[in-house]
Amino acid sequence: MHLKRWITAFVAIPFLVLLIGTGGALVFSMVIGAVCLIALWEFFHILLGKIEPLNPFCFKLLAFIIGPAIIWAAYMNSFKIILGLIALNLIVSALISLPKFKSDASVSEIVLKQVLGVLYIPVFLSYLVLIRNGDHGVSWIFFLLIVIFLGDTGAFYTGSYLGRHKLCPAVSPNKTIEGSVGGLSANVCAGALFKIFFFPLLQWNLSILFFLCIGVAGQVGDLFESKLKRIANIKDSGELLPGHGGFLDRIDALLFAAPVAYFFIEYIL
Repeated sequence: MHLKRWITAFVAIPFLVLLIGTGGALVFSMVIGAVCLIALWEFFHILLGKIEPLNPFCFKLLAFIIGPAIIWAAYMNSFKIILGLIALNLIVSALISLPKFKSDASVSEIVLKQVLGVLYIPVFLSYLVLIRNGDHGVSWIFFLLIVIFLGDTGAFYTGSYLGRHKLCPAVSPNKTIEGSVGGLSANVCAGALFKIFFFPLLQWNLSILFFLCIGVAGQVGDLFESKLKRIANIKDSGELLPGHGGFLDRIDALLFAAPVAYFFIEYIL
């Protein structure tokens, strides 16, 4: 497991560096759109996998259309279009569900899960595009990825070797308080080093708060996806990334951290 994690990481890191550093905002947005589709597919596999396949198909198709459209709207820096697409998704989902309700009351549950998926994945991923489009966007994307991924690694290894007290056993039995503290420590250390070299003018008190909030949001995102998998009684969202599971398993912390990072970057720092 450990070897597979590191091999996957070493293969992915050069691609990420090349993509973010030289790919440009449009290419970055297109890749985020592709990630959005993969993550949506895994999300629906988790929550709709056991439902009669003919029922949720049109709802999935709608999400696969709305999701990339939200990413495109973020590339255009248009919050109005993003809000309009969120509203349109709910309206169309509700419209599709009405004639099906009499014969299958579970369609209401499908609508709720589809709307959750669109909010959870495309909308949260769109914040990465918004950050990339802003001032020093490339540096901030590198910062966020480094802080989150090192925090995840710190939590994994601290919890593996020092973990004794369960953090949230009903959701994720293997996660520990020690691992959580180790992850937050890694978040702060990684963020501090990045600040020293790339953003030396930022105030230390706000910066530390920033690093901690990103770390906490990331851990909540990790636990949230674990809860979804617990409901579906599966271990991983997919098998595309050896040692990591699926794409959603790899970006679950990033999804929750991205809106927090955007808020700090735009309005506080």
